[in-house]
Amino acid sequence: MVSLDVRALNIWRKVLVEGVRSESPDLSARQLALMLTVYLQDGDHTVRGLAGVLNISKPAISRALDRLSTLQFIKRCRDEKDKRNVLVERTLEGSAFLTQLVQMIEKATVAATSDQARKTTSFLEAREDESAEESLHGKDTAKAA
Repeated sequence: MVSLDVRALNIWRKVLVEGVRSESPDLSARQLALMLTVYLQDGDHTVRGLAGVLNISKPAISRALDRLSTLQFIKRCRDEKDKRNVLVERTLEGSAFLTQLVQMIEKATVAATSDQARKTTSFLEAREDESAEESLHGKDTAKAA
């Protein structure tokens, strides 16, 4: 059976729950991947280039860009060097959204780390209690002999 990294999944779950509860718009996985690619990878971004990087069709990229444009998270501009190309650019609104996302990830990571520390402490305390009981029972057995 494959072992899951439950901690990582729990962090992602907490981020998603926080996002759903917030007033931020919901983004699909494709839209978020596209947005993160534009914001985190340097250089000019075109529909063709993004389709290649993400290995999805140009129409799918265009639909995701439509949604991100409506939210003002990205903007499309004609390439001054080659008017046939449309460049995808970052916006202040998109940067603010990603800043909120980072804060949610950090909060979820701290919570998951605290949860893990509590579980580890509880486990160690239970082991200490078991060891103390075994020692106590061992002394009682030795006295009876």
